[in-house]
Order: sequence, then structure tokens, then C-alpha cells
Amino acid sequence: MNTDNPKILISGGGTGGHIFPALSIAGEIKRRCPNAEILFVGAENRMEMEKVPAAGYKIIGLPVSGFDRKNILKNFKVLFRLLKSMIIAKKLLKDFHPDIAIGVGGYASGPMLKAAQKQNIPTLIQEQNSYAGVTNKLLAKKANAICVAYEGMEQFFPAERITLTGNPVRSSLLDCTLSQEEAKAQYGLPSDKSTVLVIGGSLGARTINNSIKQGLERIAQASNIQVIWQTGKFYDEECRKALKESSAENVIQMAFVNDMDIAYRAADLVVSRAGACSISELQLLGKPCILVPSPNVAEDHQTKNALALVNKNAAIMVSDAESEEKLIDTILHTINDMPTLASLSKNISKMALQNAAERIVDKVFDIITDYKQVSK
Repeated sequence: MNTDNPKILISGGGTGGHIFPALSIAGEIKRRCPNAEILFVGAENRMEMEKVPAAGYKIIGLPVSGFDRKNILKNFKVLFRLLKSMIIAKKLLKDFHPDIAIGVGGYASGPMLKAAQKQNIPTLIQEQNSYAGVTNKLLAKKANAICVAYEGMEQFFPAERITLTGNPVRSSLLDCTLSQEEAKAQYGLPSDKSTVLVIGGSLGARTINNSIKQGLERIAQASNIQVIWQTGKFYDEECRKALKESSAENVIQMAFVNDMDIAYRAADLVVSRAGACSISELQLLGKPCILVPSPNVAEDHQTKNALALVNKNAAIMVSDAESEEKLIDTILHTINDMPTLASLSKNISKMALQNAAERIVDKVFDIITDYKQVSK
């Protein structure tokens, strides 16, 4: 093995919550070791197949897909794809011969790291959530290291292999130098009004969007606030129509926020799903937030992510089931409660883990070095 010119495989994806950490890890590896050869492995037809090449890295797609919990019969096709992916993964490892395989979660991570472990290639898992999924719990039995973002993960993984690193986030979010007033000005918003940023991911969050749609007239009547509303591409047309038909001139709606660093900087309060990546961003930026966990995730892990903050008075949670009834009330009450905003900001900042990508890459190179010494 060569720590000067290492060959590193990074597997996973499916959502920004997996892809952004993976790209952050790759970026830190390249910063330390420009000659490192990095290969990504993702799932065919998922967003990593577009995002990773756009960032300048090579990626290979596996035909793997998730299990259908509602229609068991459809899983015969899923099993076939899984077996095919295992065969491809085995050949890929033989051709690329990586020094380490890193799994960041997502469909491709399971078969890829399992194949690596069978070939005695060292593996590292990056678990973003406070509640580990089934795949990572199985992979952890033979993983060399598990990098986590929450305390108490010994309930899922071997304690001696856990390293508390935090989740890597996009560097642009931390590098933004705009003041809040300047960030608001970028959106054409006055600086003397409190700003609520509503985000639901690139695809959007149906319940959050419905809640905002139903509350547009109440938002319009709140003359001291303004809203940046990111609806996701699936809900763009219907939300744009609802806003046009309302009297809410204090709401800016868009399908996707291209400059999240500016949007975060402008916000006094953020309404968001409770994905691990989003929470890490909110922690590092010290943003008061109302979390609406998605119910459509494995093991209801977003609720567990949110509760990890709520239990430390670092966030407010509104359940998805109660969102349409309670979210607008919660927003309007919280945005005007300056002591609560200050307390939430202080407490969520305390949970932030700085330099996560650096800590993870430290572990990556430690493992490569250890294996190099053993193989001498």
C-alpha cells in the first residue's frame, strides 16, 4: 500500500445527505494527497451519478435499489439487482485494487463494502444518523472503523471501533463572509424584518409545503417577518400557483436554493427536515430551527435525529402528522421570541463537531498506514 499515492474507493449516495459528506471526504483526501486516486461507486439512476462527475470525480454505477416494504413481490427484482451488484463490485475491486473502501450510506454502500470485506480490503463506515441502519450494523462487524456524528452509538457498533467525528458539510457554507444584512439584500429582502428559511431538500417535502400553502394568508398578515420558501422541483408549480393566488408579498418561493450559504446566512429561523446532513449544517452555523422529521425513512431515523437535539433544548420538533395543524403557529410564535431564538442558537452550536472531514481522513490514512506496516 502507498500512503503517498493511495487508491481510495468511496461508495454510497442516493441523497444529498450521503453525497455531500462523500465529496467533502474526497476533497480533504485530495487536499492532503493530490496524487490520490479516488473512485466513487453509486447506484444507477440516483443523483450521485450526476453530482459526483460534476465535482470532478469518476463514478461507476451499480444496478442496486432499495427494498419495497409495501409490495413484497417486487423484491424479487431487487434481489436480482443486488446479486448482480455484488458480482460487479467483486470485479471492480479486482480491477481497481483500492487501499481502503469508505461507505457513506445509500444503496450502493452495502454490496460494495461487503465485497471489500470479503477480499480483506480495509473498510471505514461513515454513519451520519443518530440511529444506525440495518446495512451499517451488519457491515460494522468487520469494519476497521466507524465514524459517527452522535454520542451513544455503542448501542449499534463495537465501541472500540467508533470515532466521534461529526458529519462533513459543504465548505461553502462555512466560508461565506456575508453579513446577515448583506445576505438578505441578495434576495432583495429588507434587513429590518426577521427571515424564516423553509427547506425540504432538492425534491421537496410535501407536508411542509402543504403547511406553508395553508398558512400563506397568516404569513401575509405578519408584517414583521419574511419567508424564503424552497419547495423542491416536484412541488414547484403548485406552490408557485398558491403563492400567486395569495396576498403574501413577504414570501419568496423557489424550487431549489443554489446558494445555500447565502440563504442560511439570511435566516433568523430555519424550518427543515431532520436529515443528518442538514442537522450538521444547522449545528455548525448555530441556526435556530424547527425540525419536521420525514416519516418516509428507514427506522424513522429522522425523528431520532431530531430528538437528539430536542432533548438538549437545541431545536423544536413538529411531527409530520401534526405539521399542517401546528407548523405555522410554531413558526409565528418562535420567530418573535428572541430569548428562545438565542437559546436555541447557543445550544445547537454546542453540539457542533468541527473539522469532521479532517477527522475522518485522519482515520482513513491511519488505517492505510497500519495495513501497509502489516503487509511488509
